[in-house]
Amino acid sequence: MKRTDNTFEILAPAGSWEALEAAVYAGANAVYLGGKAFGARAGAKNFDREELARAVGFCHGRGVGVHVTVNTLLKDGELEEALEFVDFLCTLPVDAVLVQDMGLFSLLRQRAPALPLHASTQMSIQAPAGAALLEELGARRVVLARELSLEEIGEIAGCCQVELESFVHGALCMCVSGQCYLSAMLGGRSGNRGQCAQPCRLPFGAKGGTGHDLSLKDLSFITRISQLREAGVCSAKIEGRMKRPEYVAAAVAACRMAAQGEPVPQDLLENLGAVFSRSGFTDGYLTGRRGRGMFGTRRKEDVTAATEKVLAGLHSLYRGERRDIPVDLSLFSEENEIRLQARDGYGACFTAAMAKGEALQQAGEKGNLPAQRCARQLEKTGGTPFCAGKIQVPPEGLPLSVAELNALRRQALAGLLERRSRREPVKFCPQAERELPEKQERRQPRQAKELPLRACFSSLTRLCPQARDCKEIVLPVATEPEKLRSLAEDGWPSLLLALPRAFFGSQAWLEEQMKRQMEAGFQEFLCGSLDAFALCRRLGGKAHGAFSLNIANSAGLKAFQSLGLATAEASLELSGRELAALSSPLPLGAMVYGRQALMLTRNCPLANSGRGCLNCREPGALTDRQGKCFPVICGQAVGVENPCPGEGKELLNSVPLWLGDQKLAVDFGVMRFTVENSVESGEILEGFRRGERPKGAYTRGLFRRGVL
Repeated sequence: MKRTDNTFEILAPAGSWEALEAAVYAGANAVYLGGKAFGARAGAKNFDREELARAVGFCHGRGVGVHVTVNTLLKDGELEEALEFVDFLCTLPVDAVLVQDMGLFSLLRQRAPALPLHASTQMSIQAPAGAALLEELGARRVVLARELSLEEIGEIAGCCQVELESFVHGALCMCVSGQCYLSAMLGGRSGNRGQCAQPCRLPFGAKGGTGHDLSLKDLSFITRISQLREAGVCSAKIEGRMKRPEYVAAAVAACRMAAQGEPVPQDLLENLGAVFSRSGFTDGYLTGRRGRGMFGTRRKEDVTAATEKVLAGLHSLYRGERRDIPVDLSLFSEENEIRLQARDGYGACFTAAMAKGEALQQAGEKGNLPAQRCARQLEKTGGTPFCAGKIQVPPEGLPLSVAELNALRRQALAGLLERRSRREPVKFCPQAERELPEKQERRQPRQAKELPLRACFSSLTRLCPQARDCKEIVLPVATEPEKLRSLAEDGWPSLLLALPRAFFGSQAWLEEQMKRQMEAGFQEFLCGSLDAFALCRRLGGKAHGAFSLNIANSAGLKAFQSLGLATAEASLELSGRELAALSSPLPLGAMVYGRQALMLTRNCPLANSGRGCLNCREPGALTDRQGKCFPVICGQAVGVENPCPGEGKELLNSVPLWLGDQKLAVDFGVMRFTVENSVESGEILEGFRRGERPKGAYTRGLFRRGVL
C-alpha cells in the first residue's frame, strides 16, 4: 500500500484465534499477530506454526492482510532461529514482518529482499530523518512513535514516501516504545524482548501527583480518524493483542465506521470504553495537550463495566461472515457437464462441475429450472465472505434441481475461498555470504578501571578536572561553541556532542545546532536514537552510538558499521558473558558507571500535578512503594544552556551502576554523570580509577543476571 493510494487500512490486534475472527468479521483490513517467540507481547496467547498457517489462509481468503511481529531485540544465539522462523513465514506467505532489531532487519533485507518489512514502533521513530533512513534501507512501512502530534506526523509524511502507520486506539506506555528498561532493571523482564511486567502501573509518586505518575490513560482518536489520514497515515493501528475479542470487534467496527465517514453510535463507543479503559481515554499526544489530563489508572469501576450484557452486545459484531467480497457467477452447460464458475475482482477463479446425466436424473420430468430461479439461488451466498456480483445463466435455464444447484454453488464458493487463501511464497535465501562479522580475535577481559573511558556529562557545569585523563568527553550539543573551543585549546580530550534521544518536532532546531558546531570544528556526535544517527549521517558528522540504539548482537554491530557508525555502546540489557561473545567490526563500549536510564518520556511524570509542568531547575524525583527515589531529568533541570524544545524527559535508576571491580571484554567504558555536581563527579572518577566502591548504594545492573 503506497501512501498515494486512497486505501486506508484498519489494522487490528489478534492475540488469539478468537480475537482474529473478531477482527476479520468486524471488518479489519489487516491484522497483526505473533508467533510463540520473538514478539513484543509474549503474554498473549499467540500462534504456533500450524495456527499461523491456518490464520494466514483464513485471512487471505477474506482479503485481510496478515502482519507478523518479530519485533524484539535478539541475542547472537537467537538470530538463526529468528531467521528460520521468518523463512517459514515466507512460505505462507505473510504480508509483512514487523522488526525492531537492526541486525535482524539487515539480515532479512539480504535473505528475503521481496519480503515487506515494517519498522516496529519499538524502533522509536519520531522524526523525519529516521523515517527517511529506514525508507532508504528498504522498509516498506514505519510504525511511528505514539508520542507524536498530528502536525509532527504531517512533517514526517512530507519528507519521505515510506508508508506510515500510527496508533488510533489502545494502551499508552509512559515511555517511548523501545526506550524502556524499567521492567528489565527492576525485575529482569525486558520490554524490548516481549516480557514487560508493567511495573509502571504500580505506585510511583511525584510531588503533587496522584501516586500513579507513570500510568497514562488509554489513547482513543477513533472519531477523528480522518485527521490521521489527512496527516499522511495509511494505516490506523489498534493496540491490544492481550485484549478480549469483544474489545477487538468493538474497536474495529468503530474505526471502520469513522474511516468511512459514518457517525459512530454513542453506545458503541461507550461499550468499547466499558470493555477496557483506564479512567477513560486521552488524545493528548495527537492534539498536543499533554499534562495531568493524560494520566489514569485501571479503577474498580473500569473493571466491572464489562458486564455480560455489554459483552453479549459486542459479540453480535462478529457472529459471522461479512459477505462483502463481490463474486461473479456464471452458470453454463457443456457437452457432458453443467458448470458454475465463481470469479472475484482480483483474478481468482474456481469452476465447480457436475455430470449432466446426474442433473437430468435429478430434474426428472419437471424440465429445466427457470433462469430466474437459478439466479435467485445463486444470490444466496450466506455463510461465506462473498456477495453476488454479476450473475449469468442460460435464458432457457438448466436441467437442475434446486438442491443440486445449491450444492454446485457451495462447491464453487468453497473452491474460490480456498484458492484465494493460497499465494506464491516469498523467496528466502538460506544464507548470504558474509552476513555476520567475521569472528575476530577474542577480546581479553580487562578490569573496568583500566579501560579507556568515555565520560558523559549532562551539562558543562558537571564537568570536573579529573575528566582530563579520560579518552573522550561528551557534552550536550547545545553547549556554546566558544566554551567547547576553550576546552579544546586547553588540552582536554576529544570532545563528542550528545544529541537528544528525543527531539519531537525539533529536527530543524537540532540540525541548526549541529551545523553551528560543525562550522566551529566539532564534527563528532553521540547518537542515542535512529533519528539522531540518521541526521548525523545526513549532515556528514562522525557518529558514535549510545546504549539506546539497542545494539544487542553482532549483526546489529555490522549493520551500523556499514552505515558509518564509528563506535558503539552495547545495549544495557546484555550480561557480561553476552558482551564478551559479541563479534564487533568497530570499537565496542559498555556503561560502567552512572544512573541508568529507565524511561524516556514525552509527557513528564512530574507534570501529573495540579500545577502541570513544574519548570524544574533541579532534577525532580518519583518515589516507589519501597520509598526509593528515581530522579527525573530534562535539559532544563540539569542546566543545559539551550535545551531542545522537543526533548524527552528521562527517569533514572534510584542508584548508580558500578562495575569498577568487574572484568569487561570491551574496548572502552562509559561513565555517565547526570545528577552529580562537578565535585561529586571528580570524586567518583578518582575512586573508580583506584577501584574503590562508591560511598552509597549501587547496582550491578544486568551485567551478571541479564534479562529474559
